[in-house]
Amino acid sequence: MHFILPLASIASFSTAYAQSDFFGKLIILSLLALSIICWVVLIYKIWVTRQIRQISAAFQHVYQQNKEQLLNLEINSMPHPRKPQMPHPFAQIFSELKTKTIEILNKNLYFATQQHGKEHAQVYLSPTDLEILETHVLTTISAQKKSLEKNLFVLPTIVTLAPFLGLLGTAWGILITLSELHSGTAVSSNAAVLGGISTALATTVMGLVIAIPAIIAYNYLRSTITHYTSDMEDFLYKLLSSIELQYRKVE
Repeated sequence: MHFILPLASIASFSTAYAQSDFFGKLIILSLLALSIICWVVLIYKIWVTRQIRQISAAFQHVYQQNKEQLLNLEINSMPHPRKPQMPHPFAQIFSELKTKTIEILNKNLYFATQQHGKEHAQVYLSPTDLEILETHVLTTISAQKKSLEKNLFVLPTIVTLAPFLGLLGTAWGILITLSELHSGTAVSSNAAVLGGISTALATTVMGLVIAIPAIIAYNYLRSTITHYTSDMEDFLYKLLSSIELQYRKVE
């Protein structure tokens, strides 16, 4: 029984396609194309977000073990994805913060040397410097969020488009059916009537079958990205706290 129902469903759609006219077949093929695009996008996006969360957790674990020597950590020695094209937001946050911190420390060291001489120069980060670091890395987080949301618009587009295509197929199938009945088509040559009904039912079902997983996947991905953005911000403030403890000036 577990194999009969899927096969029967596929056979029903195949029959509906075979009995449809040219425009009905075009609608069914369009819905099929939308279904393929939908599943490719949602599977890829879910896989990417899971991979990113795993590598970020490993990256944060290494940071916790070495947070007292944060600026001495080399990004190449930290956990990184197996595929270079895979996004790695935590690494980008750490890299941007480290680069900007060293830049500000070097600037402060230069001015301290000018005022007190090289032997007595001491370098610190002021509250303003920490605010600059925070603002700078927040832009990186925003860019990483946009990268994670890239092509995500495809899913809500499909959610909107698929039911409308299904409705178009429904209206077209009913129109064909009524047209054939009005013309007095004989029962023996009733293929056009059956084709119209098949197109109407098949496209309605296909539109809903495509839209339902698309909206579920979209809501899941949006929620996951929102939570991960919060994780990126938390990671940033942990980094800032470590840097502040090491380089703040004791009053």
